[in-house]
Amino acid sequence: MNKGMKTMMSLRTILLLLMLPSFSASVFAQQAVEPVPANSVAASAAPVPTSEAPKFWTPEQTMKVQRIAAVRPSPDGKRVALVVTEAVMTPEKSEYLSHLHLTTNIPGTRPSTRQITFGDKSATQPVWSNDGKRLAFLSSRSGKNQIYVMSLDGGEGEPITDQKADIASFAWSPDDKSIAFLMPDAKSEEDEKKAKGKDDSRFFEEQIWHVRLYLVPVEKDKNGKPDTKKLTTEARTVQSFDFSPDGRSIVFSHVKSQKVDHWSSADLSLVDVSTGLIRTIANTTAAESSPFFSPDGKTIACLISDAPPRWAQNNRLALIPAAGGAPKLLPESFDGSPNLIGWSADSTQLIYSESRGSLTGLYAQNIAGGPPAALPLGNETSNGIANAIASNFSLNAGATQIGFSMESNDRAAEAYVAAFNLLPNTFAPKRVSSINANLPAYPLPKAEIVKWKAADGRDIEGILTYPVGYKVGSKVPFLLNVHGGPAGVFSQNFSAAPGIYPQAVFASKGFAILRPNPRGSTGYGVAFRRANEKDWGGADYQDLMLGVDKVIAMGVADPQRMGVMGWSYGGFMSAWIITQTNRFKAASIGAPVVNLTSFNGTADIPAFIPDYFGGQSWEIPETYAKFGAMTQIGKAKTPSLIQHNEGDIRVPISQGYELFNALKQRGIEARMLVVPRQAHGPTEPKALLKLMETNVSWFEEKLKP
Repeated sequence: MNKGMKTMMSLRTILLLLMLPSFSASVFAQQAVEPVPANSVAASAAPVPTSEAPKFWTPEQTMKVQRIAAVRPSPDGKRVALVVTEAVMTPEKSEYLSHLHLTTNIPGTRPSTRQITFGDKSATQPVWSNDGKRLAFLSSRSGKNQIYVMSLDGGEGEPITDQKADIASFAWSPDDKSIAFLMPDAKSEEDEKKAKGKDDSRFFEEQIWHVRLYLVPVEKDKNGKPDTKKLTTEARTVQSFDFSPDGRSIVFSHVKSQKVDHWSSADLSLVDVSTGLIRTIANTTAAESSPFFSPDGKTIACLISDAPPRWAQNNRLALIPAAGGAPKLLPESFDGSPNLIGWSADSTQLIYSESRGSLTGLYAQNIAGGPPAALPLGNETSNGIANAIASNFSLNAGATQIGFSMESNDRAAEAYVAAFNLLPNTFAPKRVSSINANLPAYPLPKAEIVKWKAADGRDIEGILTYPVGYKVGSKVPFLLNVHGGPAGVFSQNFSAAPGIYPQAVFASKGFAILRPNPRGSTGYGVAFRRANEKDWGGADYQDLMLGVDKVIAMGVADPQRMGVMGWSYGGFMSAWIITQTNRFKAASIGAPVVNLTSFNGTADIPAFIPDYFGGQSWEIPETYAKFGAMTQIGKAKTPSLIQHNEGDIRVPISQGYELFNALKQRGIEARMLVVPRQAHGPTEPKALLKLMETNVSWFEEKLKP
C-alpha cells in the first residue's frame, strides 16, 4: 500500500482550475519544534499567549503561518515524514522553500520532531520504502526535480535519477529494488538548438507533449549510472499509477495529452513491468481515474465519472477485476466527489475523503455495498479538532496508519495520525506536530455557520466571520467574499492563514465577512453543484444577495458600508454584481471572467463554458451575452479594484483589461493591479503579499473613511 504522490486529475483538482477562493500559500520557520503531550489539544496549533499588549494580524504576519504539505506515516507507524514550507522574501528572492521533517508516533510518548533536509533547494514528496529503512523524495538540487534516497540511519540523500525534465511523482516497487516515476517529455536536441538560435516558432496545435511512466533500479549499474526504462511509449499522458502487490505490473490512468481539457478522456491500462506489454483495463465514454490495486491483487479500485464526463462532476467508486472485466459501481457518496485514498489491509474496504458542507468527511466503503462508515476526525474532547477540515491523506504500507493535516477557524494546520481500523468508536486522530505552536498570540475572530432559504426553497449556508472584539448589536463594515469554481467551496480553514482576501486581517480591521456556498458549490451534493448550469449570475446571484440580507437582518452588517470581492468565478460574480446592484460601495474583482465569448476563445479550457451553458458562442450567442458583465456594464457605478496576474492562461488578463477599460470609459473609479509572472493563482510570496495588502487598503479607504 506504499503510494507515491498521485497526479490524477481528481474532482478536487478540477474544481481548483477556476476556484481559488482564498489562495493559501503558507510558510515554514526553520526552528526546532518543541514536543508537546500526545493528548494535549490545548497545546496544539492555537497561537501561544504572551505578556505583550495585544496586536493584530497583518498581511505580513499571516505569512508566518506554516504549511504542512504532506503527512506520510512509516510502514511500522512509529515515524511520520512531513513536508513544511516557508516563504523566502529577500531583496533578491521571492519563493517558497520546502523541507522534510521527521516526527515520532510512539504510544505513550511525546512526538519528537527534527528537520532532515536542508539547503536553498526544496525537498518534497517523501515516500517510505516498504521496509521502512529509507525515505525517497524529490529535490531540484541539480536544477531539475529528481529522485533522492536517504537512509534513516543517517547521511545525505543520494540521487537516483539524472533526467533532463522535472520528475512529477514516483513510487517504490513492492520489493524496494526499483522506483517507478512520471516525467514529461523533455525538449529534443533539435528543439533546444532552435531555441538557442531564436528560431523556435511553432504551430499552436502542434505543442503536444506527454507525461510518461518510467522505471529505474535503486542500485546503479557497473558504470555508476541508473538504467532507466521507459514503460509507456504511446501517445498518451499518464496521470497516476499503482504497483500490483507482486510488483509484476503497474496500473495507470492516462489521457489524450497534457491539455487540461483532455481530463475527460481518462482511461485505465495495465503494463507488464518486464515485457512492457500494455493492455486496456477501462476504456469507455466516462473518465476512469485514480487506480489502486487491492492488497490481495485481485481487484483494481478507481473513480468513474458520469458518461459523458461533466465539469461539475459526479464520480463513483468502482471495482474492476485485475484479470479484466466490467466495472462494478459502488454506492454513490454524499457529494459525488470522493477522493480515493486507498484500501484497507484486508481488501474489503475503500477509504476516501470528500467535502461535506464546509467540512471534510472521511469514509470507509465496504466493497460488498451498503452505506459508507464515517470515520470521525475528532472533537474537542479528543486529540482531533471540532469543525475541522483535513487534507493530505496518506495510508502507510500495510494500511495500519493514516496521516493527514487538519485545521479549523481558530487552529492552524498540524499533522495528525490515526491507527487505522474500522471498529466502532476507535478511530482517534493523534497530533504529531507542533509546527505552528509559536505563532503570534494575536486575537482570532469568531466565525460561525449561518443559514438561509433560497428563493426556490433550497437551504444555503455560509461562514460569517465577525470583527475581532465584536459587540453584539453593533453594525460594522461588511464584505461579501465569493468563491471560485463555480464548483468551489468555502471551508472552515484557519482564519489567519495567508490568502488573497485574508480573513483575520479584515476582521482585525473591524470588518465582518460572509463567505457563502451558493448553488453550484461542492460539498452539498451533485444536484446542488449542477443547479447553476446555464444560469451563472441568476439564481446563484440571488442566493448571495439573500445571504447579505440575512447578515443585515442579524444586525451585523451596516448596509451603507458594504463591499464585494472574489477571484476567478468569484471575480465573474463580483463583476456581475456591480452591474446588477449599487448596494455595494466598493468591489475588488480578481482574475474575472467578464465576457464569456472572448474568455472561451482565449482560455486553456475551451470545453468549460460550452459544458456549463450547453453550446458554443456561435450556437447560443444570446446566452453568452446574457451572462457576461460586459454586456451590462452600462449599469455599473461601483468603484472597483481589478487584480489580475500577467501570466494567467486560465482566465487571460485580457478579461481584466476589458472590464477596466469599460469602467474608465464610463468615468467610474477603477484601479487595476497587474502582477507579473504569476499564473491563475500567485506562486511567489511577494505577489501574494501585494495582493493582500492592496485589498485591505482598498476596502479601508472605501468603507472606513
